[in-house]
Amino acid sequence: MNSYDIAVIGGDGTGPEVTRENIKVLDAAGQKFGFKLNYTEFDFGGERYMRTNEALPDSASDDLRQFPSILLGAIGHPDVKPGILEKGILLRLRFELEQYINLRPVKLFDERFCPLKGKKAEDIDFVVVRENNEGLYTGSGGFVFKGTPHEIAIQESVNTRRGVERCLRYAFEYTRKRNKRKNLTLCGKTNVLTYAFDLWERAFHEIGDADYSDIKRDYAHVDATTMWFVKNPEWFDVIVTDNMFGDIITDLGAMLQGGMGIAAGGNLNPEGTSMFEPIGGSAPKYTGQNVINPLAAICSGALMLETIGEEEAAKAIEDTVISVTREKIKDLGAGRMGYSTTEVGDLVASAL
Repeated sequence: MNSYDIAVIGGDGTGPEVTRENIKVLDAAGQKFGFKLNYTEFDFGGERYMRTNEALPDSASDDLRQFPSILLGAIGHPDVKPGILEKGILLRLRFELEQYINLRPVKLFDERFCPLKGKKAEDIDFVVVRENNEGLYTGSGGFVFKGTPHEIAIQESVNTRRGVERCLRYAFEYTRKRNKRKNLTLCGKTNVLTYAFDLWERAFHEIGDADYSDIKRDYAHVDATTMWFVKNPEWFDVIVTDNMFGDIITDLGAMLQGGMGIAAGGNLNPEGTSMFEPIGGSAPKYTGQNVINPLAAICSGALMLETIGEEEAAKAIEDTVISVTREKIKDLGAGRMGYSTTEVGDLVASAL
């Protein structure tokens, strides 16, 4: 029997609640498909920060490197200034654990929940591969004359050949493995960001010509990409883009598939420790009410299983979430599902 050590960061607000349902479903899948997950919990989040005044202890990254995967609930506490936990926990872990890929499947499970007129489940099924360690998120830049009428703020986008190429190669390999339309779209802004996306575009075509002649390639400006997400989402198979544009278009993608209650993602280091999470925030106003939708967290667990090689179990969870969503769930919003948080977890686990 395969056995995997998994770190768990329940985090803030409703994060621990959805994480419990994720673990419930993962354990049911393990019993069915013959593997075992061994969980170690870490108390990183707002409550710890208020006790210790540190977002993460110095040992955190080294401790987490001992695990192939991390399950994350949510980060964000109403009593902690915005940005402290997000930068001090989420961004720090993404950078220190070198999780250089953000993987965001965008898949519509039930057309009732799609805001686009006339679009069906088969029309919305694509994946965004976002570079996760560079771009505007490195924090490069600074202030001159801060606090004066002459203040200057500079934020620099850092794009290295190494960082761009490893992201592109992952996207090409993922497109090949996905084996749907075998089409990879580079999303950028070559007409304005002429340095950064010159590098991206040159590397995209050089790598494609050399090693991926079986993969069709195309390009779209980021503004055109957002238009086509709304008008023709069926055009897309796999999209690869930089950190900032990826952050923006994946939230639009989440809305196409029904909202944050169903959207899951992974922060991947293909050679190290990866972290999986629901895309929605900590939703502190719903904490303890047992009304938050756990399906995004459950889907993040399926994404984790796919990544560690338990692909049959991952597909079974996704298929079960689809059937439960179509047959049982009235609405994807908190308190409107027709079931409690724990009942939704029970529905998926028992249906497995």
